[in-house]
Amino acid sequence: MQPLSDVLRERARAVPDKIAFFYGDREITYREFDERVDRVASALHAAGVVPGDRVAILDKNSIEYVELLFGAARIGAVQVPVNYRLAPAEVAYIVNNARAKVFVVGPEFVPVLDAIAGDLEHTTHLAVIDGEGTAEPRLDYADWVAAHDPAPPAHRGATSDVFVQLYSSGTTGRPKGVMLTHDNFLSILPKSRELWEIDESTRMMIAMPMYHIAGNALSVAVIFDGITGVISREPDPVGIAREIERRRVTHIFLVPVLLLFWQSIPEVAECDLSSLQMLLYGASPISQEVLRGAMKLLPGTKFMQVYGLTETTGAVTALPPEDHDPDGPNAHRLASAGVPNEGTELKIVDPATGEELPTGRVGEILVKSPQNMIGYWDLPEATEAALLDDGWFRTGDAGYLDSDGYLYIHDRVKDMIISGGENIYPAEVENVLMSHPKVADCAVIGVPHDKWGETPKAVVVASGEVTEQEIIDYCRDRLAHFKCPTSVDFVDAIPRNPTGKVLKRELRAPYWEGKERAVH
Repeated sequence: MQPLSDVLRERARAVPDKIAFFYGDREITYREFDERVDRVASALHAAGVVPGDRVAILDKNSIEYVELLFGAARIGAVQVPVNYRLAPAEVAYIVNNARAKVFVVGPEFVPVLDAIAGDLEHTTHLAVIDGEGTAEPRLDYADWVAAHDPAPPAHRGATSDVFVQLYSSGTTGRPKGVMLTHDNFLSILPKSRELWEIDESTRMMIAMPMYHIAGNALSVAVIFDGITGVISREPDPVGIAREIERRRVTHIFLVPVLLLFWQSIPEVAECDLSSLQMLLYGASPISQEVLRGAMKLLPGTKFMQVYGLTETTGAVTALPPEDHDPDGPNAHRLASAGVPNEGTELKIVDPATGEELPTGRVGEILVKSPQNMIGYWDLPEATEAALLDDGWFRTGDAGYLDSDGYLYIHDRVKDMIISGGENIYPAEVENVLMSHPKVADCAVIGVPHDKWGETPKAVVVASGEVTEQEIIDYCRDRLAHFKCPTSVDFVDAIPRNPTGKVLKRELRAPYWEGKERAVH
């Protein structure tokens, strides 16, 4: 294997005139993209960037995002994507933590740059995409790149080098820089071609943010497979559907909340989505109601659920299309995340003792895989806690394996509710709630209780007239009573991060102020 920037060079030679990416009304061939990457690499080198340096970017999805990823890699540097939903102080924290020498921002984020420019401790060059008229010392990204020849210095990198540094979502504290190598990506990409049924005619839409492992990995997969990528600037449900129709997209990855939105927005139903051959989904729990509704909406599309984390370079399991038969003998597998990828092992352990648990018992999911990160940037203690000596990575997710080796995800271990000594996994309760005809969306959290320590509370977005007692009774008809909500809050929307994960810490915070939870 060779570094990914060299893989791009080979693709540019093999299919020079093939479209590498569509982006709005723009398109760029592999030859043009490879030349752009060379110019970016030369510009970074002239800015004093050397192997091992970090280069940060704050933008929505764009061609520039991908060319900066490969341009940095071409001289041995490392791109640091920054979540564009973060507050200015949080952005500054990541750029400073990574010690980024160069910071590139998209046009919408100039106000963020204005707010933090004086606080950036290591950054020597600031560039703005579409920043025509940008005043010194800031650079207009296009002019800056165009001013450099496509002849960067030769760099003999190793596949063990860090390729990208993605920051964890920070839903449980300060975000951590996850260091992923070329080898991490190269251990999954060759398998994905067959698994995802990719061929030369594939058009892969990149709809998830590129600061997230899904958007990042799919943009790399496009280059690795020499196919055509269709970049969606942001995860807008209607915009994505219209672009699928316009560009005849064949493959896409979506998070469950987007599948939920697709089923309730009339404009989506008006779009021709018949070109979709494969829909990958994951990154957050999905209810059976949402999945079955999506399959009904897209009858000619194959579905595949994947499970993974930033720290595992994305998907480490897959539930293949043949297991997506709601009327078949294995319909129960629709609730699972599938089986491990080739070369990946899973085991379930007691999170407190590390003892391996038997089949069917819920515990913490551990992963042993060549996809596992090499560690967290500048955090040796956190790395040691997550990556065990024998090669296993602690995911912090709770789940179990059945007798056929299928993985069933329950929740984050931190979101488990301990009520009267009983473990309650919110996803199980949420799945029941989502089957209620008047529940449009929901989340279940633990709230303090004098007798039981904590009890489940349902936070519900209602689609019609429904009472708290009706919700509780509905659950009691379908679940053990100790698992059922003891109270219900009705809200207009469930707070989620951009990848669809419910911000449960945010939901819990008002109830636990001044108190200590048993689950940390």
